[in-house]
Amino acid sequence: MSDPTPATRRAVLSTAAAAVAAGVPLAAGTTPAAAAPARRTADRSATAQRPDRELRELLGEIDRDRIEATIRRLAAFGTRHTLSAQDDPERGIGAARDWIHGELSAHAAASGGRMTVELQSYVQEPASRIPTATRITNVVATLRGSTAPDRIYVVSGHYDSRCTDVMDATGDAPGADDDASGVAVVMELARVMARRRPAATLVFAAVAGEEQGLYGATHLAESFRAAGADVQGMFTNDIVGSSRADDGTRDPHTVRLFAEGVPTSETPEQAGVRLKVGGENDSPTRQLARFVRDVADNDATGLHVRMVYRRDRYLRGGDHIPFLERAYPAARFTEPAEDFAHQHQDVRVEDGKQYGDLPEFCDFEYVAGVARVNGATLWSLAQAPGTPRGARIVTSNLTNDTELVWEQGTEPGLAGYEVVWRETTAPEWTHVIEVGRVGAHTVHLSKDNVFFGIRAVSRSGHRSPVASPAPGN
Repeated sequence: MSDPTPATRRAVLSTAAAAVAAGVPLAAGTTPAAAAPARRTADRSATAQRPDRELRELLGEIDRDRIEATIRRLAAFGTRHTLSAQDDPERGIGAARDWIHGELSAHAAASGGRMTVELQSYVQEPASRIPTATRITNVVATLRGSTAPDRIYVVSGHYDSRCTDVMDATGDAPGADDDASGVAVVMELARVMARRRPAATLVFAAVAGEEQGLYGATHLAESFRAAGADVQGMFTNDIVGSSRADDGTRDPHTVRLFAEGVPTSETPEQAGVRLKVGGENDSPTRQLARFVRDVADNDATGLHVRMVYRRDRYLRGGDHIPFLERAYPAARFTEPAEDFAHQHQDVRVEDGKQYGDLPEFCDFEYVAGVARVNGATLWSLAQAPGTPRGARIVTSNLTNDTELVWEQGTEPGLAGYEVVWRETTAPEWTHVIEVGRVGAHTVHLSKDNVFFGIRAVSRSGHRSPVASPAPGN
């Protein structure tokens, strides 16, 4: 390769000098002329990824009218209580189960054999809110990845419902918002993605038993753990049907994403490390949530993703928790502010006010927006390389440099890696540098002062979620 022209050298030196003046450290072992300065943004995360044409086309296929039809059809089964009839063709959870299975099977027919649909069943013996042995059935559609099929991402909604008395298995419980809305998101994504070829495997699950105690999701998560599955991300959509709060105000532009900090599955040894080095805001789930904001908080989805630093709403829970308990990164999507008159309520009129979880209280265009957020997230995860493994900060020597090491991936299309960092008080990544297809990199910046991360990059420009390095040798 010929030497750069004087004009080129001056441009490179000028860019590097500006980076140094801004406090951007250079890669170890480089001169300013050879350094690639860090990219930095003031108004959003430096790791944000703009949607490409393929993703925009995918999101454009999400159909608000189909979502409305799905929510209305599920509500029309009268009740979908886990303890309701399983063999009535018109009413109860069995009828809903069979209809969901039929719809997902129809979507799978367009996949050329890449998508399969199963009824994942087991018998739950008597337990909390389950007075007699009861069959719990998840409806699961799996779209096998084309080049990284062992890497899995899961999206779910629960198709069971309830009224005021959680043990009332016969009263009307239409469950439009909680959670026909979440199931509609899952089914619409399965329809749109069935005709495509994601690199990694996507699982679309309508689970049962949530209202009785997360039974279906627990069975699904345990089945993955028993199989040694590499589930790198899970999202539940639960109560995503309305943009209207109980005081009548509306926010059709925001969806909440609940993401835990300290991991549910944290061991005493891991807790000890966290106490020494920090990291309460850098759990795998928090990194997954940052990724959601990076790829789905933009004009292609039309929604702002409001990350909430909690596992779930105050003293409540959802189907992501069994995955967190098994050390899988998982988070929950929920509408911006709930109206409690329209969830967990008998259908009735009281003092002139309509109660009950009815379709008339759903905002179907809003649900379509939530589906776009999920779609942007799942597709971006599936097309990117997997989250880097074995990320560590070398601590064997006392130095003001930071040496980072990680395992190099072998996935097809992997181009290299990027190192990211931010101040310990900053919620989002502020700096990113390209370091190439390597397994180590040293930054002239003290590990004591900032948080670091590593992410993988594909040749097509898709970036993985960030991996937080642990201390090691």
